[in-house]
Amino acid sequence: MIPIQLPESLFKALYDLAAERGQECYLVGGYVRDLILQRPVKDVDILVVGGGIEFAQQLALRLEGTPRVHFYGQYGTAMMHAHGLNLEFVGARKESYQSDSRKPLVEDGSLEDDLDRRDFTMNALALQIWPETGRLVDRHGGIKHLNEGIISTPSQPESTFSDDPLRMLRAIRFACQLGFRIEERTLRGIEESAHRIDIISAERIADELNKIIQSPRPDTGFELLLDTGLLARFFPEMAALQGVEVMQGLGHKDNFYHTLQVLMNMLPQNPPLWLRWAALLHDIAKPPTRKFDPNAGWTFHGHEDLGARMVLQIFRRLKLPLNDDMRRIQKLVRLHLRPIALTKTTVTDSAVRRLIFEAGEEVDALMILCRADITSKNERKVRHYLENFALLEEKLRLVEQGDRMRFWQPPVDGHEIMTRYRLTAGPNVGYLKNALREAILEGEIENNHSEALIFLDKKALNMGLTAFN
Repeated sequence: MIPIQLPESLFKALYDLAAERGQECYLVGGYVRDLILQRPVKDVDILVVGGGIEFAQQLALRLEGTPRVHFYGQYGTAMMHAHGLNLEFVGARKESYQSDSRKPLVEDGSLEDDLDRRDFTMNALALQIWPETGRLVDRHGGIKHLNEGIISTPSQPESTFSDDPLRMLRAIRFACQLGFRIEERTLRGIEESAHRIDIISAERIADELNKIIQSPRPDTGFELLLDTGLLARFFPEMAALQGVEVMQGLGHKDNFYHTLQVLMNMLPQNPPLWLRWAALLHDIAKPPTRKFDPNAGWTFHGHEDLGARMVLQIFRRLKLPLNDDMRRIQKLVRLHLRPIALTKTTVTDSAVRRLIFEAGEEVDALMILCRADITSKNERKVRHYLENFALLEEKLRLVEQGDRMRFWQPPVDGHEIMTRYRLTAGPNVGYLKNALREAILEGEIENNHSEALIFLDKKALNMGLTAFN
């Protein structure tokens, strides 16, 4: 027997309704798995033998506030939100699939049918609410696999993944989230069924990919995606990073594993999803820009600029949102070489101002990315770079503190320039704006309104323009 952890009033309403209707009622799937693993639960799947839709309707009437029930008749499911939980009700069912779709044909079935159709043994568990509260049904060794940290399918993996190819990504996602191992038979099934991922929508793939990226071990996830052949099918640019080419005895680093190391280096900072994507994409254009120079060795000139352009292509294909976060990623990909380059020389205040000006609000994120990007098998080299990077961070802090460049706006804007010198929009206005910006970045004048006007008046006078106060 396993204790059921639900709000008391919700459990009582479920138990009483099941008893009155004479319907066996179970908690199933992810709820049972996470209950056993002692993970927090927000989604509760409830299986009602004989049909769940009418059961959900009757239950809503017994709950405080009478939560609204949403119906999905095609799949025989109903959903509601109550007691801070997402409740989904379904009748026991069997499923069959057509080769060109992951949407199942559904028909009524037994509890056994329902458990047999599930994706993994750890999700094929049922905990009875009524009549025998706390009785666990485990037909496929799910408890044993949970204890051993193994991901395995309840039926033949090839059938499981061919029916619903998204389950291949779910297996890898669970491995990342839970720290579990995909058992060999199941892993071979993913490799043999990888081509089936082509029928899955980009949105569903991106959703699983984001969960892998946000997991504690995204490196494990991407290695599994690469090794099973899945990555090359929906994210070929990332797969292309893998490998080392050797010319005249010189090889470059494996940029696939370097990229994963950068992402892992960043995790202690608990970065947001968009910054994790920036880590994944910062070197994405190295394969198409790779060249061998007999004098300089391997070069990747311009990979930062091409990479920033590739971000848009990748986001469009994966149907990821083309929003401000994507534009932040583009900015960091484009600028990611700048801070490292500044550590290799005596850094001037002007160079630091330009970095802050170009990075703007993302300067802190850029520094997190670039610190994580310092990787080498040579520990002495890494320590040297990190020491120089710490000096750059301190210089950046002091310059920003003095110059207020992070959220920089020109102390005199284009409208004021046109008014002061009786100009219309055109090249003269642009020239004065650029000259002002360069003077501030170079430290020739302070970043304030009065010094800006003095500077502009001198420039305007040289152009034959008169200031009108």
